[in-house]
Amino acid sequence: MYIIDEEQEKQEILKLYRKILSKRITKKEDKSDVKIIRKAFNVAHEAHKGMRRRSGEPYIFHPLNVALICVEQLGLGTKSIVSALLHDVVEDTDYTLEDIHALFGKKVAVIVDGLTKIKGMLSNNPVESEQAENFKRLLLTLSTDVRVILIKMADRLHNMYTLDSMPHEKQLKIASETNYLFAPLAHRLGLHAIKTDLEDLAFKYTDPKAYQMIITSLKDTEEERKKFIKSFLIPIRTDLNKTDFDYKIIYREKSAFSIWKKMQTKKVPFSEIYDLFAIRIILNSKPKDEKNDCLMVYSIITDHYYPNKDRFRDWISTPKENGYESLHTTVMNQYSGSGKWVEVQIRTTRMDEIAEKGYAAHWKYKSDVTKVESGLDEWLEKIRELLLTKDANAMDLMADFKLNLFAKEMMLFTPRGKMIKLPQGSTPIDFAYAIHTDLGNTCMAAQVNGRISSLNTVLQPGDMIKIINSENHKPQEEWLHWIITSKARNNIKYSIKEAKKKNRKQGLKLIQKLFKEQKWEYTQDNITKLMDCVGCQSELNFFHNVALGKVNETEILNCIQKNEKSIWKKVLPSFLTKGSDQPETLAESITEAIKKNPEKLMLDKNASGKDLRYSIAKCCNPIPGDDVIGIILDDKPIKIHRINCPEAISLMSTYGKQIIKAKWKFGERVGFLAGIQISGADSLGLVHNITNVISDNYGIKIRSIHFVTSGNYAEGTITLYINDSKNLQKLMKNLKKLQGIDKVERIDSILEHH
Repeated sequence: MYIIDEEQEKQEILKLYRKILSKRITKKEDKSDVKIIRKAFNVAHEAHKGMRRRSGEPYIFHPLNVALICVEQLGLGTKSIVSALLHDVVEDTDYTLEDIHALFGKKVAVIVDGLTKIKGMLSNNPVESEQAENFKRLLLTLSTDVRVILIKMADRLHNMYTLDSMPHEKQLKIASETNYLFAPLAHRLGLHAIKTDLEDLAFKYTDPKAYQMIITSLKDTEEERKKFIKSFLIPIRTDLNKTDFDYKIIYREKSAFSIWKKMQTKKVPFSEIYDLFAIRIILNSKPKDEKNDCLMVYSIITDHYYPNKDRFRDWISTPKENGYESLHTTVMNQYSGSGKWVEVQIRTTRMDEIAEKGYAAHWKYKSDVTKVESGLDEWLEKIRELLLTKDANAMDLMADFKLNLFAKEMMLFTPRGKMIKLPQGSTPIDFAYAIHTDLGNTCMAAQVNGRISSLNTVLQPGDMIKIINSENHKPQEEWLHWIITSKARNNIKYSIKEAKKKNRKQGLKLIQKLFKEQKWEYTQDNITKLMDCVGCQSELNFFHNVALGKVNETEILNCIQKNEKSIWKKVLPSFLTKGSDQPETLAESITEAIKKNPEKLMLDKNASGKDLRYSIAKCCNPIPGDDVIGIILDDKPIKIHRINCPEAISLMSTYGKQIIKAKWKFGERVGFLAGIQISGADSLGLVHNITNVISDNYGIKIRSIHFVTSGNYAEGTITLYINDSKNLQKLMKNLKKLQGIDKVERIDSILEHH
């Protein structure tokens, strides 16, 4: 618990302020930045006076720490420090953007505006997801000043450092959003250190048990790793000391989150993850000597240790899209008594700073190395194109942006040898739009490596593509299933929407004529009923389909002639309750239930028969005892997910305000479907022994069992009904004791196994 000590707080505020000044990057003779930083600090301090964070600390601690991260971890300059100090002033105090503009100039005002969240409503209209709208607003500033994103990263990092003081559902919302959007964005901007911290901090809250297990395991094996590294480096240091290189060697442990991801991907325990660390050799080289120096060090390493040819990576000749440069090699240490693969990274001081600080460090080295900068600039240009799309919906924008963050790129070529970079999985349509929008809009086929190919052909790295087009050819809706780039998707959607707008008037005239003939009043209510009857969600699509004859006159007449009561029965939501004293909609039921008990939703088997319904998510199959949350989407029953479920993390990152605390009611023994995967040595009676163990555990019934054997190895899945997670853990523990069994794991998605 935080204890308020105003004198100590004053000292801490002063200490943080002085640290920012001492760390800033500026010309020695230029003292004007000190004056402007002091002014920003005074404004922020006065504006936040008397305000405290949920932890109890003075609010000014937050902007000071954000500014310090901007200086220490990102190496940003004076305007960024000023903007970081002021980033919450407009949102939380009486200061306006006009005030900021008058006091600190246009640039700072633009950055602060980009960092200011929207609240509740946009243009007096409800928004589908406030989080998505805020993220869209933030990304739009990429078109004007990338420092907004960099300061936002610092803001998010400090919020994650101080997340302990927040309520549990708020922790899940912020951690999920961080893992889903901000950590990948930090990676794409090359902010490796911040990305790693964000992932680990999010992991701490989305899966606390797994996080703690890995942290404890790392601590328990730390001494053993240090001894191994010291021994491994002896011959390398000896040879490096014979050269003229100015170097340093550090070793970095892999982050808890990356270790956990590898455990999940390979389905192995912590003890079987061997590359828990990487050794980094950093050279202080001149720009012209960098590549040769790194290759010379590589030669020294491979004089002593055998390299894995499949694990050699040269990101100096061709840097990653985020500007990352380094040589990576994995070598076998045959002298340690037990063979171990060790990853060694070789880079220069410049490369290391860019690897850690990413885009923020490029300003410092831009004049020295252009090929690195151009890669990031190309990516930012793609994002700007994405953001400038007409009628960009915030939810679509988030989905497209995620694709741009994660996609691995490949090199493709035009017939004239021009290189086009596209995400893996792209098709000729993506390629056509990458060259020019008009070419994409009129493409009808492609020549891939000299052969005629369809537009849905998945391209391979190094392919040479010639687009065949016709002015009479237009984008088709099915194209949307064949492309993966946001530029193609947005242009196709726009083109189709424009075509639908042209058909809307014709469709409207046809409907009005039919309504008049049938003496049915033309009202919005009747149009909505008609749309529902023919299964059309969008009014634009409805009139478009009428104009094209996809919705014909007979269908429309059948709908009009139906009894209004039956139509109303069809369109009424299934969740409407009987009786005037009951809430009318699920949303009202939820609101009423939360008012009665805002802390949690009690889950029991009868809930689905009451006014407040829920359903178990099939993606993670939570059972009593699991840590769970409920997510409300539209007027559907509340969906119950495990808190570490990837689908739940994705939903919480977008619909954070629609999270309900949920808790299991243990009064009754109800059978919940769960699944386990078992593997081990194939032996006589294996399945019989497994079923005996299951039958010995009270409250467990087998639904299905399936085993496959290959040679002397057996692997199988069992789905069963169980009343809580404790019984499931007990069962798994007992199964692991069986002779020959080497792995027993819980299955998340039962659908895949029965």
